[in-house]
Amino acid sequence: MRAAVNVLLTLVTAAALGGAAFTGTAHATPSKAELIAAAKKYEAPGVRGANDWNCKPSPQRPRPLVLVHGTVGIGWANWIYLSQALASQGYCVFALEYGHRPGNPFPGMAHIEQSAPQLATFVDGVLAATGTEKVDLVGHSQGGMMPRYYIRFLGGAAKVNDMVGIAPSNHGTWHGTWFPEIGFQICNACIDQTPGSALLTKLNADREVEPGVDYTTIVTRYDEFVVPWQGQQLSGPAHQLTNVVLQDACPSHFSEHALIVASDLTVQWVDHALTREGPADPAFKPNCG
Repeated sequence: MRAAVNVLLTLVTAAALGGAAFTGTAHATPSKAELIAAAKKYEAPGVRGANDWNCKPSPQRPRPLVLVHGTVGIGWANWIYLSQALASQGYCVFALEYGHRPGNPFPGMAHIEQSAPQLATFVDGVLAATGTEKVDLVGHSQGGMMPRYYIRFLGGAAKVNDMVGIAPSNHGTWHGTWFPEIGFQICNACIDQTPGSALLTKLNADREVEPGVDYTTIVTRYDEFVVPWQGQQLSGPAHQLTNVVLQDACPSHFSEHALIVASDLTVQWVDHALTREGPADPAFKPNCG
C-alpha cells in the first residue's frame, strides 16, 4: 500500500512540475549543431557572397547580416547585386528563403505569422555559427516588414541590432495584384499586406519600432509596387529611426521597386546605417554617381 502511495505522490509531483520528472532532456537547449542544422533548412540557394557558415565577423563589421527577400522574391534573384556588394565590404552575409506554401514553388507566399518563425530559426542558427549575440537584418519589400513581426512578437528584439527595410511594405500596398480573390488562393502574404489587414493592424498598434533596435527605411519615390510610397516609412523617435528617401540626396536617381536593391546608392545607405551607432544619419551624403 505504501509503495502505491509513493507512486501516486510521484505522479502528482511530476504533474505539478509540468511533467519535468518524465520529460528528461525533452526541453534541453538545442546544441550549436542543432541550431545550425535547423537554420540551413531555410538557406536560400545560389545567393552569391552569402551563407558561408564558417564566416566570422570582423571588428569593422561585428555582426552577421541576414538578408530577407520579398514576396515571390527568389533569393538569388532578389539579392543578385546586394549580397555580393555587402560581402565585398567585409560583412558575413546570410540569406534565407521562407514562406513556401504547399504546391507553390515561389517563396514569401505564406502568412506572415508562418514566415516569421522561420526567420527566427534562421537567425538562431546564424548566431550559433558566428558566435555573436545579435544580427543585423536587411529586408526588401515584404522582407522589410515581416521581420518587424519577429522583432516585436517572437523575441527578436533581443537578437537584432539594426533593421534596415528597403522599399518595405510596412503599411501595406494598394497595388492591384493584392486582390483578395487572388491572394486567398495563391498568396496569403498578399492579404496580410493589404492596408488595414488584421496582420498590419496588430503589427502597427501602439508603436512601430521596438526598444533596443535601430530602424532605417530606404525608399524611392518611383516605387510602383508598394504604394503609396509614403506608407513604407515608419513612425518613431529620431534616435531610433531614420526614414531615407533616395531622391532627397540624389534627385536624379530613378530606381523603382525592383531596381532599388540593385542600386549602389542603396548599398551606400545600408553600409552607412550598419556601421554607426543608431540608425542612418539623415545628413549622410552618399555618392550619387
